[in-house]
Amino acid sequence: MNTGSDRGPQGSAAESGVESAADDATQQTTEEAPHVSKAPAFIKSRRTLHLSWQVGVFVVGLAVIGAGIAMLVLPGPGWVAIFAGLAIWATEFAWAHLVLRWTKRKVTEAAQKALDPRVRRRNIILTSAGLVIAGALVGFYLWKYGLTLPWNLKDQ
Repeated sequence: MNTGSDRGPQGSAAESGVESAADDATQQTTEEAPHVSKAPAFIKSRRTLHLSWQVGVFVVGLAVIGAGIAMLVLPGPGWVAIFAGLAIWATEFAWAHLVLRWTKRKVTEAAQKALDPRVRRRNIILTSAGLVIAGALVGFYLWKYGLTLPWNLKDQ
């Protein structure tokens, strides 16, 4: 007798085909779904309030991105702040959502590429060569001028 719990390989394959088709349909609907504002319902119900909300989100995101750009040259996590500002914008603006998704994909690709053994070996070799050159330059400076700072050097 063939009961419901006794399934052959054909039954499980058919089920997995149905499940994968359902997963594909779900994935397509989430990717193709139009961007929807994350603002609360009472804000979205009033046009002027929603426009004010979007302006506020834009200003806050711009401030965070501006701080991130400043932190690229100042101490601080500049790229993290830039991505955080982009994520703030992505809560309200479809274009920012697309840019953020593209950026995540590119960062993931770069991380995978960095894990490639050939790329890692090349990076280690280049870093080692750079450190050797920097050490040679520092050694030459110390041999020639001693511990005198460069701006305290007189014509020698």
